[in-house]
Amino acid sequence: MKKEECCPKFNTKKWDKKTFVWKDKLFIKETIPTFFHIPFPPMIGKKITKMMKLIGTSKKMSSKKDEVLVLFRDPSAFKSHIYISVTGKVNGANNVKLSGTFIARVYDGGYNSIPKFVKDMNNYLEKEGHKISKDSDYYIHYAYCPKCAKKFENNYMILFAKVE
Repeated sequence: MKKEECCPKFNTKKWDKKTFVWKDKLFIKETIPTFFHIPFPPMIGKKITKMMKLIGTSKKMSSKKDEVLVLFRDPSAFKSHIYISVTGKVNGANNVKLSGTFIARVYDGGYNSIPKFVKDMNNYLEKEGHKISKDSDYYIHYAYCPKCAKKFENNYMILFAKVE
């Protein structure tokens, strides 16, 4: 019996210090409650499972696993949005499109390191002459689930900043 791969090995060079221009990039979106930006872990699993089931049923998942983005964005201290990239409209889901120019940086560390990473990203953007868009917070992609982070001995995340 073949063992199913969970999270693909993450290639930092593909994402770090790269610029991505998205024009109506397709995602499905869910919202979860948070408490001062701290999500409730069981809620994340339930929402992502629901979203993946809808994507699987509609067959709208990219065949390239390493290109599927699961983005998290916190518009407030009490809610977080989860976005999963798709290849077309997913029936029964909240279909959304993201557009703009996004600068990406890869970091390795725990959830509690995000404020430090955001500060570093802000410094990087300023040094490179970019200005973060007024209508944007950071979008964060976690490369590995907790089990795979342990297996690969890294906890990579990509911070995407929408810039003007």
